[in-house]
Amino acid sequence: MTRWPDFFIVGAPKCGTTALYEYLRQHPSLFLPFHKEPLFFGNDLTRRYGRLTTNEYLALFNEAAEGQRIGEASAWYLYSESAAREIASVSPSASIIAMVRQPVDMMYAQHSQLLFNRQEEIEDFGAALAAEPARRRGERLPPGPLRPETLRYRDTSRYADQLQRYFDVFGRERVHVIVFDDFRDATADTVRATFEFLGVDPDVPVELGARNVNKQARSAVLQRLVYRPPGPLLRLAPRLRRHPWAHRVRAWVVSRNSRTARRAPLDPALRSQLTQEFEPEIRKLEALLDRPLPSWRSVGA
Repeated sequence: MTRWPDFFIVGAPKCGTTALYEYLRQHPSLFLPFHKEPLFFGNDLTRRYGRLTTNEYLALFNEAAEGQRIGEASAWYLYSESAAREIASVSPSASIIAMVRQPVDMMYAQHSQLLFNRQEEIEDFGAALAAEPARRRGERLPPGPLRPETLRYRDTSRYADQLQRYFDVFGRERVHVIVFDDFRDATADTVRATFEFLGVDPDVPVELGARNVNKQARSAVLQRLVYRPPGPLLRLAPRLRRHPWAHRVRAWVVSRNSRTARRAPLDPALRSQLTQEFEPEIRKLEALLDRPLPSWRSVGA
């Protein structure tokens, strides 16, 4: 029997969705497929390797057992202006788990990840922010298959408007918002609360650990081969990404070519400037969530 997912993990880039996805997969009453970020919904999003067909998407959940809740994790559904409505059209009673992070920290981590993925060529974060107007005009974009919206750093941080779309479509009671600070500082409690929100046994033990930490590539050549495949591999990519073994091989290659690296501190002057710039956005989110976020408005956050 065809089953659409009944819960979705969405969120800003680099705010913990990968880790939460891995933790929730360990619960026997939940099923999440091997393919994180299938990006089936969101007609306004760019797909680097094309969009899955409906049958291909639904096939991701074929192994779900009777009685399991099934879900998926595509962080960029939060950014999308249409994903909430599209999800509701096939799964109107879905539960939404949304994750947000202090905007300046999130943007800086996003820039670092895109450098690692060879989807960003401007190494200086401040210069990458300054390039946003040109990039909106289609200028100064890196070569190869690209999702241009990932380079719109400021837009990804406008959480209040993004969350409001989900509140409007699904109702506040079916949207569980996780603030990254809580997930980082009280991981076990946050995961337990998420199990409770999903209506499954909150006491199931889960192996918690660091996921998706900041990394650097050992070999730039190999990294480009993985993330900017040459013509023949690029043409095969849409088909390969549909198979679990292809994901395992890719993950193994990326892992072998990576080393953990501490991210350099953000320039204090730029942090201060951006924190002041996002003050109205943060206050708007505080009002929406009815929760103060004082550390988000601190220059030393």
